[in-house]
Amino acid sequence: MTPVTATRALLEVKSLAKSFGLGPLHQQVLENCSFQLQPERLTVLIGPSGCGKSTVVNILAGYEAPDAGEVRLLGEPVSGPSADRLVVFQETALFPWMTTYQNVIYGPLVQRNKVRKDIEADAVALLEHVGLKDFKDKYPRQLSGGMQRRAELARAIINSPKLMILDEPFRGLDAMTRELMQEYFLKLYEGRKLSVFFVTSEIEEAIFLADQLLIMSNRPGQIIKTINVNLPRPRTADVLTSNEYLRYKDESLEVLHGEALKAFAGGSKAAADFLEAYADQKQN
Repeated sequence: MTPVTATRALLEVKSLAKSFGLGPLHQQVLENCSFQLQPERLTVLIGPSGCGKSTVVNILAGYEAPDAGEVRLLGEPVSGPSADRLVVFQETALFPWMTTYQNVIYGPLVQRNKVRKDIEADAVALLEHVGLKDFKDKYPRQLSGGMQRRAELARAIINSPKLMILDEPFRGLDAMTRELMQEYFLKLYEGRKLSVFFVTSEIEEAIFLADQLLIMSNRPGQIIKTINVNLPRPRTADVLTSNEYLRYKDESLEVLHGEALKAFAGGSKAAADFLEAYADQKQN
């Protein structure tokens, strides 16, 4: 009988705590926040507005240190930024003086861990995969918002990070462009076996993308629910009308609804908006 071996966690987050401000301005943003990420899985973090999602991103990226707790990548403590953990933010970070192609190849050229011929071949393949092959000589200002996001994804993926961290990268896009971006991203994830930590405020986006869904509480934030999303891959928009998808959505909304009630009691406008939308959805 062949022994069963447990898959080693890619990233371990243990008992994170983080606060900001002193005295009457003190805010406890995270408290006892713990979770694990598995390799080649797409884990999505969702939670109420202001619960500390971006603070988690900054700690995982190494931009901020926690007050307590620890983060380990493949057993090694995270103590600062690293090419092993690349972040794609909502705001574009493309170099305006470089073309799309030059932006994509910049990282691996600086790292010098691949030969230039391989870097260039990978860049062309990625740009074709995200629909930007014909725009490789354009500058960021000549690209639409959706094209800039696709270029950002290609620029991050070509560096082959152990973990890609995305902080609401499609926020601010119109609905049609956002849906297209989700489909582009899923093709990249499924084709390249990426390990991804994705933050969003949109429950539909979260379930559509995720292998694992982490739901955060109100501030101070911690993980209060983990849902394994066993929807088939390759994943297409057809799954959005399946009974399985709707079951995951209802389960997630019930948890978020409970947190919104707590926040609403504290006077949160965002919570009030969520509760109104939740009531409308239940009526429909």
